[in-house]
Order: sequence, then C-alpha cells, then structure tokens
Amino acid sequence: MSGKQQPTPDVLIAGGGPVGIFLGILLLQAGVSVRILEQRQVRSGHSRAIGIHPPALQALASAGVADQLIAEGIQIRHGQARSQGQPLTTLSFADASPTYPFVLALPQCRTDDILERRLLELDPNALMRGVRVHSMHDDGAGVLVRAERSPGGDAFEFRARLGIAADGAKSVLRNRTGVAVRRTDYPDTYLMGDFADPAPRGRERQAVLYLEPDGIVESFPLPDGIRRWVVRTRALVQEPTATGLAAEIGHRTGVAVDPDTNTMLSAFNVRSRLVTQMIHGRTALIGDAAHEISPIGGQGMNLGWLDAADLAPLIVASLHGAITGPARARALAAFDRRRRRAAVVAARQAHLNMMLGRPLPAGALAARNRVLTAAINAGPIGGLVAKRFTMH
Repeated sequence: MSGKQQPTPDVLIAGGGPVGIFLGILLLQAGVSVRILEQRQVRSGHSRAIGIHPPALQALASAGVADQLIAEGIQIRHGQARSQGQPLTTLSFADASPTYPFVLALPQCRTDDILERRLLELDPNALMRGVRVHSMHDDGAGVLVRAERSPGGDAFEFRARLGIAADGAKSVLRNRTGVAVRRTDYPDTYLMGDFADPAPRGRERQAVLYLEPDGIVESFPLPDGIRRWVVRTRALVQEPTATGLAAEIGHRTGVAVDPDTNTMLSAFNVRSRLVTQMIHGRTALIGDAAHEISPIGGQGMNLGWLDAADLAPLIVASLHGAITGPARARALAAFDRRRRRAAVVAARQAHLNMMLGRPLPAGALAARNRVLTAAINAGPIGGLVAKRFTMH
C-alpha cells in the first residue's frame, strides 16, 4: 500500500479505547510524542465494562483522572451473596486497599470521556479518529505502520520509533504478528441489561450475587439511579428483550424490575484468548489484544490499564537511553512474563466466577452455599477472597 507519509511520533498506538488512551496519557506526561489511531469515528455509547478495581484506580491516579472518576462513580464497598430469598454472607472490601477500599462502578462511556479529555489537554492532535491500521512492521530502523481512512479512504504510512497494538479483542495486528494464541471457548452465556434501581432510597447501593438453581444473577449499582443486571442463561439468547430479562430476574430473585426503564441490553458468550508473547521487537500487544478474558468479574479493562502502567516507564527509559542493549531486553522480557502471568491469574479467577454461577440442583446448591459461606465468614479467608475479587 502506498500512502501519504505522516509526521513521525516517538510512539504510535493502534486503538483509541481506554487502554490505548491511558498509555498515551502516561507517555505524553513523560514528554514522549504520541499518535493514536482509532478506526471508530465516534466512541460507542454502549458500556459493557463498568468496574474499576483498586490497583487500576492507583494507576489512573498517575494520569490525573482518578479523582474525577471517583466523583462520578458509585463506590461499592460491600458485596452480598443471596440464595432463594435468603442472605448468605457479605463480603467487605474495606481491607482490600488502604487507598481505595471499594470497587468503583462507572459506565465505560463516561470513563472513556474523562480519559480522552485528559489526553487532548496534553496534546490536541494526539488522537486520529476514522483511521484503520492494517499492519505494523518492525523494519530494523523503526516501525512502519500502514493504515487507511476508514472505510476505504486515503491510505497513510506512519513511521514511529515504537508501535503498540491496543486494538482490542478482535485485534487485526495480533492476528498478523503470527504469535501463538491460547484459545478457550466456554459454554457459559449471559444476558445483561441496565434498569432503574428498585432499591429503596437511603439503602446502601451494594453489589448482590444471587446464587440460584437456574444460574447466577449479578446486580451492580450505577450512577443516576441505574442498576446493571447480569443473568446466566442456558443458551445464548438470540433476540433479547427487556421484558424477557426483567421476567427472568423476577423469577430467580423475586426483585421486580421495570422493563420500561431499560437503557441497555446485551446477550453474550464467553471466550479466552492469551498470547504467548506480548513484546515483538519494537512493537507490543497490550490489553484485550494480548489477553481477552471472560467479562465475568470485570477484570479485562483493568488488566489492560495495568499493562500500560507497567510498560510506560520502560518505553520512556528506552527512548531516553536510560536502558539499552541487553538490559533493555531483560527488562522487556520481565514485563512480558509479569503481564502474561497476571492475565493467567485473571483468567483463572474469571473461570472460578463462572463456575460459581452455573446452574445446580437445589440440594447441591444449598450444600455448596454452606461451604462457601463458612469459608468467607472465616476472617482470613474472607479477606483473601475480597482481595482476589479486587485484583490484589
């Protein structure tokens, strides 16, 4: 592809989602020039990701956005487990983090807004929308990136000192690196929707897990009096409706949800994709491009932010000549091992979360719930569970 040659940034990032934008912020704050290419003309208003865990909040604080995120979000400090109309146990996040003793619930579209605004404060020209990246090639002297104005518009060529693929779970660049990918497709399917919160005024808005014979129902508070519901289904619902989801919530939990207040609806299945290598010469894969995991547990976006927070200082040190040669190679290899290990841990946690939510006969469910409740109520074990759920 021949194309118009563009200015040469230090780092070119393919993908303007929350992970690519966050990495761009960290690099710009360190004096590194950045160009981010995003194929979407406008951001999606559909928010699947809502949970921001304490380690990610700590990283986001370094980008100057944590305070605003916290001001707009809901602080979930407790999670309650219920089954067949009865409370089982409550999990407190108070000791999970001394700085952020909660999971923050905020729709991803608002998180994206805040991150993008911060990026453009640092460099109004850092983000190019409507540009689709086709390839990212390390040619020994730098990285050559070929892209086009989507759909089917002008072709571009970019040169950069380093290239980052943060182009999401359907990453074109991951597929073109030739890197091996460990793939797992799960049988679990879910139906998710946002409705007006039926909780009485004044009651703490906590997360609730309903462990029911027909499968788990998860419930999370959101800003503006909204509550997200996630129902484990026996098969993928091909034509979901708010009325159908509300009826299933009522059937399993006894909670009356008004279908007329529905603002989002999504049916999805679950898979895992873990690359065997994130660093490839002068290019790197991060976020969902490197490790797509189950959304049950809300770890994926957080995992990508932690990739970026770990990689950014290595990029800065490398570009400024603070680490070179074998020392740089060792540092990048250590990063690769750390982040792939973190992805494996997150994938295992997500797998356990899905197993917890699968249907069980009433007798087996009651026996499992007794064991689970006793374990969580044992002080040290409950604390460990809380830390695992908050990605510590």
